[in-house]
Amino acid sequence: MHKSYTPDWPVIIVGGGLAGLTSALALCRQGIQVLVIEKKIYPFHRVCGEYVSNEVLPYLQSLGADLEQLQPARINRFILSAPSGYTLETSLDLGGFGISRYALDNYLYKLAEAQGVQFKLNTAVQQITFKDNQFIVEVSNDEQLTANVVLGAYGKRTNLDRQLNRNFFRKRSPYIGVKYHITYTQPKDVIALHNFKDGYAGISAIENDTHCFCYLTTRDNLKEHGTIPAMEQAILYQNPHLRQIFEQAEFIYSQPEVINEISFATKTCVENHMLMCGDAAGMITPLCGNGMAMAIHAGKLAAEQVTLYFKNNQNRQQLETNYSLTWNKQFANRLQLGRTVQHLFGRPILSEVTVKTLKRLPAVLQLLMRQTHGQPF
Repeated sequence: MHKSYTPDWPVIIVGGGLAGLTSALALCRQGIQVLVIEKKIYPFHRVCGEYVSNEVLPYLQSLGADLEQLQPARINRFILSAPSGYTLETSLDLGGFGISRYALDNYLYKLAEAQGVQFKLNTAVQQITFKDNQFIVEVSNDEQLTANVVLGAYGKRTNLDRQLNRNFFRKRSPYIGVKYHITYTQPKDVIALHNFKDGYAGISAIENDTHCFCYLTTRDNLKEHGTIPAMEQAILYQNPHLRQIFEQAEFIYSQPEVINEISFATKTCVENHMLMCGDAAGMITPLCGNGMAMAIHAGKLAAEQVTLYFKNNQNRQQLETNYSLTWNKQFANRLQLGRTVQHLFGRPILSEVTVKTLKRLPAVLQLLMRQTHGQPF
């Protein structure tokens, strides 16, 4: 057992997604040693809409990231369709860009490694305990590591959530997510959201003349029809825009990426003294299309508070309180509004009424979009 006063690492980050990578980059630039533990090996795919609001660009540039190297798609128009195919279109005030997680995460990983962040890849965290004012992190090869601070940036749902006895984990979530990469003729500057019974699908351009096509639906839909292709033909095809995608697009990979038990329930941003960020702290509904930007912003907030903890000799209670306050100020209302907006979609009649109402009230639509997106940071 390591002695409590000699931790192996000032900071261990569990999870190498956007929140984990950006917080690691920021801490490293402040001279704080960081270890990121990621269960996979870059590059790899994630179930994600792969659209990022432009609000993140100033911060990514401050970390030394030049995303132009990845040639992302520039997106400034939004199309929303009801299950019948009835559509509305509007401009995106701030706009955004499309980039695959395969490319973006790998780019940030290489940037972080070049700047001095240490990584343990292909390594799962089995358990985290807090004792004598330090963390003991047990990893998959029976190794124990100690840290002064741990950031939980491991995504939507893992066995760590069960170990921590988090409230949301005890309640089964009905949602599954499915993602494809396709080649398709939709204009590159458009992100489209198409509703269907008990779900909605997003499609937008990413790098290399391809599109990300990702949808959220329920386990009950899948259970009723047995397989993903059968469910798609029975339910998603009812929206003519989705039928056209399935019939005309070229699907790049033979199988989609699938994730189960996606929860939009309220989570806490501090658990057992760990600072949670990204989806581990709370997930905005994909309908609002801003999860990647929020993960990056959460990484920034976590890194700022951890830096103050080390450099201003704060105590742990100050660290946790200040992080909770800043996180909730930035995200709590946006997450709640996202959950409220989601209730307006997924049911065919209500979806039709909502889309037609928003088309007649464009100012309301723009207000909703502004409230679920942040400002440049």
